[in-house]
Amino acid sequence: MNTPRSVYDAYIEDLGALPFSFVYDETAYRGFPAETFQPVVHRRSVQGKKETNLFVLKAGDLQVTVDTAFYAGYGAYEWTVWFENTGSRNSGVIRNMIAADMVFEGERPVLKGILGDHEHLYRPYTEDLADKPIHFRSDKGRPTHIWFPYFNLEHGDGGTLIAIGWGGTWEASFTAEGGDRTRFKGTGTNDLATYLKPGEKIRSPLMAFLPYAVRDEDHATNLWRRWFLDCNLPQLNAKGDPVKPFSTTWLAGDTGLPNSDGSISERHFTWRPSLEKMHAENIRMDYRWFDAGWYFAPDGSTVESDWWGTVGTWELDTVKWPDNSFRESVDFCHAQGMKTLVWFEPERVTHVDELVKNWGYRREWAIACGKVIANDIGNDACFDWTLGRILGFLERYDVDMYREDNNCDPRVCWDTLAAREGENRCGIVENKSVTAHYRLWDRIIEFCARNGKDTFVDSCASGGGRNDLESLRRGIPLLRSDADRTTTALRLSMGTAFNRWVPFQGAACTEQAKQLVFDGKRDPYIFRASYNPILNLNAQWVQDPNTDFDMIRFGLREWETVKDLLLKDFYLLTPWNGPEDRTHWTSYAYFDPETDRGVLFVVSGPSGVGKTLLSKALAEFM
Repeated sequence: MNTPRSVYDAYIEDLGALPFSFVYDETAYRGFPAETFQPVVHRRSVQGKKETNLFVLKAGDLQVTVDTAFYAGYGAYEWTVWFENTGSRNSGVIRNMIAADMVFEGERPVLKGILGDHEHLYRPYTEDLADKPIHFRSDKGRPTHIWFPYFNLEHGDGGTLIAIGWGGTWEASFTAEGGDRTRFKGTGTNDLATYLKPGEKIRSPLMAFLPYAVRDEDHATNLWRRWFLDCNLPQLNAKGDPVKPFSTTWLAGDTGLPNSDGSISERHFTWRPSLEKMHAENIRMDYRWFDAGWYFAPDGSTVESDWWGTVGTWELDTVKWPDNSFRESVDFCHAQGMKTLVWFEPERVTHVDELVKNWGYRREWAIACGKVIANDIGNDACFDWTLGRILGFLERYDVDMYREDNNCDPRVCWDTLAAREGENRCGIVENKSVTAHYRLWDRIIEFCARNGKDTFVDSCASGGGRNDLESLRRGIPLLRSDADRTTTALRLSMGTAFNRWVPFQGAACTEQAKQLVFDGKRDPYIFRASYNPILNLNAQWVQDPNTDFDMIRFGLREWETVKDLLLKDFYLLTPWNGPEDRTHWTSYAYFDPETDRGVLFVVSGPSGVGKTLLSKALAEFM
């Protein structure tokens, strides 16, 4: 019988058996046969719960690095492959790269998972592969909008959980081959076909697999959640402390000034009344959230409303924040035990002529594609300029946490620049840009580790667009979706689906008709339906004399009593309900088998439909 350990050992003992295929210089390869790819280095290490085996191979001037890992406590295994041209001439063309091409044995193959953010709003699916093959192609460049690169393949008496970790385009297909064989193919950087210039390198996505032996969705869900939290979640700080549930608040809705979005209305005189009122009302939050609109526009003017159309300088607007006033606000937060997180969007620029004139930007770094201009961080000089702007701000103002956004679909920009490079360069810009983005986060996290700050980032991309596994080893989604700032029904629908795959995440905790509302309705029902490991609680602390501080204290106090359980095993006890469903019951529970403690959530629709089904589900759970 094959065990996860024996499967992994077979791969690393013979890299020709690794289920990775590609064409190089018109020769097709499956794995890395030793007669062509000569071994140069093998490094094995064990760090905590993870064993790694890294191999460096050579085929002429093409260097291949195969980076693998095995997690003995869970039976999970993974790999990433790098290609590098170490010669002085252009390499042959690399194309048709399939990062995993595998066959899973077992009868009755069924594919389960969820779809992505935006139009699908994390809707779950169940597909019987005996009926038809299933194919996903994510082509816009933000990996978890539309589709979602996490899969639960049930086969035989158990199954395999699969993740494609890539912050760009990707594909996955599942095909039943006869009664007891299922073929899976997965990759990233769609349509890749490129040679490498001397010194260039590209990589495959992270391919991660977690087999399980009991064919039960709850069992699979909680095995994944435990592995995710234990072996993938980034750390809080350089000491290696775990990230624990936390709360945030955004002050821009409490300024009394026009605020189109982000933190455009915040000024040097607006923050103190809000924080002092919170303190006077005995309300303690963990983070103050400072969002878009805090920077000078590229022409040096102050940004009154258009935060989207003025990004690129990453220079604090000293009209809004003269002298040392912003640092004073950060220091005040620190004195109150509150950290500050700040928003950036480094992959997009605007008004290139003004950036060049005023801020040391270079015109060749800008990739214009329609209404969007991408920032070419895959270019080393552009990367260094962008990173320098970010780190300079974080250091100057003693910021605790980096929040990132990406408000465009970058595929068209990547393809535009790749086309300029000529024939046989398809996918090169995407691959270098995504790789550079991971490196950008790594450098920011290294800076934060050196300076005693948070060693994780916020993984936002117009809400839930960048929640691939590779990104979530560096980041945490503070908002799993922008749309999740609206109704409680939508929040319940998203939470009961998304929670199976990404246990550490946040949403809003108010009921409101649309996203960009300064304050919304809150009551015990809304609070309880909104409890997540991250509680994002915004209010008009001073601007609204009717703010119900008792209700806010109630929600925070109750959340504190359950927040640690929200990272334990998760069980959905009633059928999943859609985002418009205000009729049926939703019930779910978190349970900690180590302490024999749990918390049960039972949320009713106004008509009470589904009570019999709910009673049956609760009886089975208890």
